Amino acid sequence: MVEEKKKILLAPLDPVHDVGLKMIRRALDEAGYETNLLPPDLPPEEIVKNMIAYKPDYTLIGRTLGYDVETVLSRLVDLADASGLRPKMKMVVGGMPIKPELAAELGFDAGFGPGTTPEEVVAYIEGRLEAEQHTKVLRQKPKIAEGFSYRFVNEEIGRLCSEIADEALAWASERTSPGIERSQIRREMFSLQRRGDSAGVEKLRREYAALCDSFIKPFYDLGQTVGKTRLLSESELAALNEYAAEAASRLVPRRVRHSKERPLVFTQYGTGCPFMDVAHIKVVEAWGADGVIHFDPSWGARHEGLLEGHITHEEDGSPITPENLALIKHSLMPWTLWQVRAHRGLNTPETVVLAGEMKADLTKVNMVYGSLGAGTDPERLVVDGTEALRLAAEYGLPYDVVTNEELCGVPAYKAFAGMLIVATMGIKLGGRPILKPLFCYSPEVLINGQMSDNYVDFNAAKLMALRSIIDAPVWPGEPVGFMTHTSDRIQASATTMLHACLASSLDAVAVTISSSDEAFSGGPISAASRVDTLRAVTEGMRFFGKAKIQPTEKAEEFARGITEGIQKVLQQVKARGSFVSALYEGLLGNKEDGVYPGRAGRQTVRTRST
Repeated sequence: MVEEKKKILLAPLDPVHDVGLKMIRRALDEAGYETNLLPPDLPPEEIVKNMIAYKPDYTLIGRTLGYDVETVLSRLVDLADASGLRPKMKMVVGGMPIKPELAAELGFDAGFGPGTTPEEVVAYIEGRLEAEQHTKVLRQKPKIAEGFSYRFVNEEIGRLCSEIADEALAWASERTSPGIERSQIRREMFSLQRRGDSAGVEKLRREYAALCDSFIKPFYDLGQTVGKTRLLSESELAALNEYAAEAASRLVPRRVRHSKERPLVFTQYGTGCPFMDVAHIKVVEAWGADGVIHFDPSWGARHEGLLEGHITHEEDGSPITPENLALIKHSLMPWTLWQVRAHRGLNTPETVVLAGEMKADLTKVNMVYGSLGAGTDPERLVVDGTEALRLAAEYGLPYDVVTNEELCGVPAYKAFAGMLIVATMGIKLGGRPILKPLFCYSPEVLINGQMSDNYVDFNAAKLMALRSIIDAPVWPGEPVGFMTHTSDRIQASATTMLHACLASSLDAVAVTISSSDEAFSGGPISAASRVDTLRAVTEGMRFFGKAKIQPTEKAEEFARGITEGIQKVLQQVKARGSFVSALYEGLLGNKEDGVYPGRAGRQTVRTRST
């Protein structure tokens, strides 16, 4: 309840349309204000007469029709001025044709455009929104991994995961790699930079370059950029910073969810160009995305070492450099969650260092998928991945453990067994893993027909199985609907929305969505296609609200099969006695499944010196 009962006059300046003002009146009444709603179709003179008689603290004008907007509204303001009312009250206008700039130009104290909620208007009247920023939603950065015990509900699977994780951690603790050494150097470089020790930084940079391969090393030794990349010019950087500031000042975020706080909605960026990355980020922020994920070039995972500087890339994937990440961080809205993924290559530990030093909110680590489906040697990635898990815990970075079974034919139960082992390793190191199954029409489904009737049951079964095993956050991606989409943008948007709503129905903590042309564009992803899917998801969330999508009894059957399969795979890995050997020998995915041990970084692991 408000301390002082302010008087609010509401006046629809249209022949019929007053629904919006009625909704606002209800919110104001519930908040304890005195309200007076006038009938529609009153001329400006009649509205001013009611202002004089009612003596409101605020007059809220609603305008839905688009014709004569400026003429009618300016006349109303002029009449209020002539009557001596303006110094005594605030005048606010809202409706379909209204923009804050137009409202200010016409003399109103504030203007609310399309998509404004009654709660925002109440917040403005209560002084919780600045007049010039009234359309910005009051948002706090959500904490995605809080509220979970990480306790294994399935004790037998928990025991197996724990024993396998203990063996893997002990094995990795005795070994190191060039990637780990570079991560240590990079961390020390940040420390020296903070102390202003430029000579010390340059000495470490030479040591760093000695640990890079022939693809990266010329950048440090000779100043040569990697093929298809170049450094941004000073004028380009100035223009980018100007654009980011202007976009942030004008950004009016929409709300994706209707009546629930979760799932959080993430999108990926990685155009290659920092300018385009920032532009796409501002678009998805404006259309309600809660978080963005940095998507790096595939060559960044295959080569020893990372670059430095503000670097643009001609192809998909934005190079991970301290400067590029700092630029992206600076462009984000305060509430936007930011993930810098580090899960699959030869720079995994160093990328976690960069994510932590650049104050990212999340990272991504998965040594099983990365070593079987993304080309990195299993031995190398278990060593580096273990260090990445330790660093993530030290920096306080939650991280997802992705399965991405859609990229090959690995059955969900095998992919989940590997995911649970990695998650358990992270938990033992003090981290906060997030389980990331995929909701899609995957190769496994194509081969075995689990979706012959519907797309709900098998996707739901994945989450149901994981929930029956461990109390941990689940985040479907990356992205949902992949391989379910076609080249038709409407179909791709619709299937994205349906998969996202299924994640919402199953109470997932988050969901990653694609753009409507992401898998089929054959070129750059357009900002319009990002809006396609965000708008579709918004409509789907509004349609379902807190209502549930009901799987059939088949989902329980699928879930039991996945759980049983996970346990059998874990038993095989435990019997083998070596997590690394299990990866090489195909226990967590083999050539028949479409995966094989990667080669990048092979024979680069060595025993730590005592």
